[in-house]
Amino acid sequence: MVKKEKKKITTKSIVMTGMFAAVLAVLSQIAIPMPSGVPVTLQTFAVALTGFVLGMKLGTAATAVYVMIGAVGAPVFAGFSGGLGILLGKTGGFIFGFLFMAPLCGLGVKKKNLFRTVLMPAAGLVICHLLGILQFSFLAQLGFAESALMVSVPYLIKDVVSVVMAYAAAAALRRGLRAANISITEAGA
Repeated sequence: MVKKEKKKITTKSIVMTGMFAAVLAVLSQIAIPMPSGVPVTLQTFAVALTGFVLGMKLGTAATAVYVMIGAVGAPVFAGFSGGLGILLGKTGGFIFGFLFMAPLCGLGVKKKNLFRTVLMPAAGLVICHLLGILQFSFLAQLGFAESALMVSVPYLIKDVVSVVMAYAAAAALRRGLRAANISITEAGA
């Protein structure tokens, strides 16, 4: 019988997780209010960057920390908001979607396969938008198509560009971390 070695939680992984939760909080504050109530933010960029740099596990952990900090009321969501009311409100579906987007971006960068590198983050973005549309639709009592036209379609180009830019920024960050002899082995880079 072969024993699997358990990986320890390292100080470095705790620090990186906390740092990227903070990056999410800071970039969430760069927001342009929209009539639908769903602002234009840099959250998508921050979530994708987190997944691409930290990989699936740590990227998910950092995103979960960000969501939990916001859930207890810390003003880390867009517009310096926080609390369960935001998570259960019209924008909450997108925030829950980040919990799927970060690990899929992490998987995309880990696979070192161009098809998967494109497919995984795209799937994460689709899930994020789908959850956002569904929650908004339910709360606004609008149809799916009408909700999608209000809170998803206008943001798609910005979000796709955000994911591509996050990938490029993450590659540079990983190179810098390697040059500083700080490895994040899970990211596969």
